Amino acid sequence: MGINTEREIEANLQIGPTDKGFVRLFIEADGIEIPMDFSPEEAEEIAEEILAAVAGARNV
Repeated sequence: MGINTEREIEANLQIGPTDKGFVRLFIEADGIEIPMDFSPEEAEEIAEEILAAVAGARNV
């Protein structure tokens, strides 16, 4: 399984700040809930990686 492996899994993604000053990515799929908390600095790095992936996808 890798980044290019397609799956038939439906998931819900929510993103928002927590009351502790973190950024939470909350993923729910098939009854499984995955909360992922990141510092604001880590969240900015993730956002930069997402934007770089967007640019790469546009070039395909």
